[in-house]
Order: sequence, then structure tokens, then C-alpha cells
Amino acid sequence: MTASGVTLKLATSLDGRIATATGESRWITGEAARQEVHRLRAGCQAVVIGIETALADDPELTVRLEGHQAPQPARVVLDTRQRLSPASKLARTARVIPTYIVASGPADPALVDLGVRVLSLGREGTRPAPDQVLGALRSEGLERLFLEGGGQVAASFLAAGRVDRLVWFRAPLILGARGRPALGDLPWDRLADVPRFRRVSLAEFGPDLCETYERI
Repeated sequence: MTASGVTLKLATSLDGRIATATGESRWITGEAARQEVHRLRAGCQAVVIGIETALADDPELTVRLEGHQAPQPARVVLDTRQRLSPASKLARTARVIPTYIVASGPADPALVDLGVRVLSLGREGTRPAPDQVLGALRSEGLERLFLEGGGQVAASFLAAGRVDRLVWFRAPLILGARGRPALGDLPWDRLADVPRFRRVSLAEFGPDLCETYERI
């Protein structure tokens, strides 16, 4: 992943679900697929998630590959109300790995004191649009973005036409209608309005398939 732009990663069941009805999601895909995700992270400048993913998983969002010695990508949390806990792994390691929150309103001093960079966009309580987010990150020198979750964040970038590449891991299991979908609501009523993607690769990682698409 060397070109600038937004790569959206999805890891789902065959029927497009990311978790059971109770929220259990670790692990839908196997170890080989997860290692490939780390390799993809290593090729980006920043890993981007929404606050709900940060609160649910308390992730590190680091590259954990044997022998990896290059700088870690920055971590970015889309967190309008700055709900990220100062006790989270992301906040506690912000002085070691660049960590950003994209929010609105004044920066939370507790997060700033830990080294978190708060990018405040627009009026307090108003969710920044994807174009605003991309512009703010570009001003920080972050252009190769790896978007990892969650469903509402992914849907907002798709709806704005800001997903350049799609990397979709599919595990050989079915969760059904009660499972949690990979994407939130999208605005299209007509097929003519739906963005189109071209598949550029298909690979197997253990029992899982990985399809890579580029926007047409």
C-alpha cells in the first residue's frame, strides 16, 4: 500500500457480519489473515478507527510482525465528543506512537497531557465530515490511511466517495441476520448512484479469502 488515499479494511463472515448479536467478534478471521492486516498497516501512514471500536476493543493498532523495525503508523480515532479514556492503550502510549483524536470543540486537557494530538474541527458536538477529516490529516502529513472500523465510520467514508481501495477478508462462517453488519446505513436508493469497484486481487490466508478492490 504505497499510494496515497484511503484503504478500507473489512473482516466479515460470508454474509457480511462482523460480530454476533452479543458483540462477540474475536476472532472471525484466522491468524494468517490477521498477520496480513499487520502487513497492510505497515504500509500506511495512519490507522483510523471510530470511537465505538476504540471503546469496545481498547486496541493498540500497532504493527506486530516479527522483525518489523520501521516506525509505527500513527493512530487516529474519530471521536467527536472526546470519549477516549486516558486509561486506554492508545492514550497511554501516545508519547511513543503518534496518536490523534479528530473531534469538535476544545481539546480535553487530560488527553493532551498524555501526548494525544486533538484535531478540533468545527462546532462542538458536530461530527466532522470525511472531507474535513482527510484535510486535517493531510495537514499533518498523513495521506496513506488504513480505515479499520467501525461500521458507521466505514459507511460515512463510502457515502462521501472517499474510499479508494477496499480490502475484504471473508471467513468461512455465517452469522445470520442477528449478527452485526459490517456497514452502517448508506444513502443510495438507486443502483446508478452506488460506487463501483474493480477487483484487482484474490488471495487465500489460511481458511480465509481476501479480495482487494479499487474504486472505478
